[in-house]
Amino acid sequence: MVEVPDAVLAELSGPVAAALPLVVARIPTRPAAELGRLRAVEDGDTWPIRGSSVAHPAVARFSPGAPARSGDPSVRDALGSLPPLLTERLLGALELTVAELDLGDAPDLTGLLGEPVTGSFGVASVSGQSEAVTGAAVLEQIRPGAVPLVAALARRLATQPRVAPLLTVAPGITDERDIAAAHGAAQLALAVATAAAVLRRVGIRPWATEPPAVLGVAIGTAVLLLRDSPMPAGYAAALLDRARAEYLLPRHCSGSAPVAGHRFALSEGTAVPEVDFGGNGLVAVVPGGAVIRTGVRTGHVRITLSVLAGPPPDVATGWEEIVEVSWRAAAGGASVVGSRAVEPHLRRVTPPWPGDYRLRVHARGRDDADEGDTEHYELVVWQAPAGPEIVYARTDRLGHRLRGEPEPARPERPETAYRWLRRSTLGEAATVTVVTGASAADVLRAFGADPARPESMRAISEDLLRRQSIDPWVAVLDVGGAVLAVEYNGWQGSTAPVLTRTSAGGRAASMFWNVNAVTRLSFAERGEVLLRVEPFGDLDAPPSVAAALAGLDFADHHRGKSMMGLVAVQRFTGHGLTAEDLARIEAADIGFRIVPDLPALHPRRPRPGRPLGPAVKAPTGLPEPELLTGLPEPELRDLAWWAAAEAARYAGLGDDSDIAASVAARALTPPAHLRARRSQLQDGEHRWLWLALHRATNPDPVAAVTDTVAAARHAAGPHAANLVADARARIVRSAGQ
Repeated sequence: MVEVPDAVLAELSGPVAAALPLVVARIPTRPAAELGRLRAVEDGDTWPIRGSSVAHPAVARFSPGAPARSGDPSVRDALGSLPPLLTERLLGALELTVAELDLGDAPDLTGLLGEPVTGSFGVASVSGQSEAVTGAAVLEQIRPGAVPLVAALARRLATQPRVAPLLTVAPGITDERDIAAAHGAAQLALAVATAAAVLRRVGIRPWATEPPAVLGVAIGTAVLLLRDSPMPAGYAAALLDRARAEYLLPRHCSGSAPVAGHRFALSEGTAVPEVDFGGNGLVAVVPGGAVIRTGVRTGHVRITLSVLAGPPPDVATGWEEIVEVSWRAAAGGASVVGSRAVEPHLRRVTPPWPGDYRLRVHARGRDDADEGDTEHYELVVWQAPAGPEIVYARTDRLGHRLRGEPEPARPERPETAYRWLRRSTLGEAATVTVVTGASAADVLRAFGADPARPESMRAISEDLLRRQSIDPWVAVLDVGGAVLAVEYNGWQGSTAPVLTRTSAGGRAASMFWNVNAVTRLSFAERGEVLLRVEPFGDLDAPPSVAAALAGLDFADHHRGKSMMGLVAVQRFTGHGLTAEDLARIEAADIGFRIVPDLPALHPRRPRPGRPLGPAVKAPTGLPEPELLTGLPEPELRDLAWWAAAEAARYAGLGDDSDIAASVAARALTPPAHLRARRSQLQDGEHRWLWLALHRATNPDPVAAVTDTVAAARHAAGPHAANLVADARARIVRSAGQ
């Protein structure tokens, strides 16, 4: 770094100090406070307060230990570490102010740098990038050394007698936000004044020192200054006062706790000490908190944490270990602590005041840690006088071993056989269907696939990903006595038509699940669907299905609905999917695209205010329910097929032979039915027209009219208003109004 003579520094301090009050006055309070808290963020000395940027992921992106690139880009890295909206807010607030600054008395600093760069250069930027970021990058290119010179001079100016007093927060400011804002505004003003003075006096062409570029360098410099400057006196106390004032009960949060050495903690400290869990096998109290024993040695466990105003009204069920202990908080604000940094919302979660607290720890899945993602902990905290330890549940094997007790004999739950599913390619979303009494080709045809048209599973998946499509496809495997049909992120096997067809010669059962925790368990036999249900609690199942559900508690979602569903499927069909079966399917790499069934047709279901559907409205004063329900069925059928024919006419397909034949027959012909099904695919043509024709076949004549008109208006495109007006006129005329 270039040495700057003290005389030059003293000369520069005058105009910089004179400019500070003007710049400070123009900086909005909220962004100034966000900047002012940066050192507290760096030190981890923060509380979850409203309006703070401490939890913003962008703040954590700046790593002061990162290796420097040529031109000392630490200023640019610091600028990029801020939330983009914060940078833009400051740019908007100060852009005009930079042009107003009178820094003509600043000394010429050209001699502190080498000769300016000559020739051409390029700077890459991305769409939507801030002018401040782009401008700072340009300055680094055309005048190497100028940007780090700004940062170096700002640091030294902060100690100058004329400048230092202006950076001090007045003792009369006691509010947390006001302290942070005053601190942040003063340091940013110093950076702005320094950048404006230096960049205009080191031989840079004026076009490169426009306000956005100056502010980009200044904001990045301010970040460096604020990270290095201690928080003002009184800030810690003000922050604690604010945290206490804003802290409300109850409070709930969830996330994951990092684990090392089979433990994590809820603690006011930052370390997880080694402790003896021989007492209760789950939790040990330490100064300022408690340490929890996990089944997994290293990794993460799921955790939920609640802070209540008083003890829970009941002891929760569904947990294998539950222990309640007392601990004393020296200051308050304990965090979930682990081997690595935890999520921001798990920091300082307990009340921000000292005293005695009760902690109830719930644990589940410790014995199955090797299965992955099975361990879950719930911590419940409330303030209460110290009391004795209470053990509410002690049933897992790990707890017995830690307490030196014989391990209990625990029969394996039936769904244990499907634990491999969580780590498989089907873990998030799939449908598994098992069919007996049919060949693989029969099953494919029942799904709507063509056995003569196999494709690579990988190619299908890549095609759908590229097109952002969810068009259905299936892979099958004959396992002798049954055929397994697997849909990755599909659901055709859970639909009634597919179940009806696949079970024609025997039995079929399927389990569907997706990433949104939606599930469907289905059973069919000899072409009859016996049960299709979202499995919750006790299921009202016929005797032939009830046996398959024995011992499966779908109300206990922790057991895994998809796994229990597959157990029921296996029991009902006598065959199940194994990890080896899935490996064989994926090794074969053969899949089949599905042409899905048309949507099911339902009878009319009136809605309040719209008893006849969204497209049909009665004239004022005419009772809507009497418009269609009083018409004879032949007239309703005429109306429905008229609407379908009009949709075809407006779509320019009135003369299409398949459509014309269907309208004439008042039923979809086989070729038309196939085209209608294909239209439901992502690249299908005239989807709404084919839906109008399909809906006209609804057995409920009133629904046929309302639903066909609703589809036809979409098919008519820009002529939708005309079609709907004509439909209303025909309805009124038919009703004799």
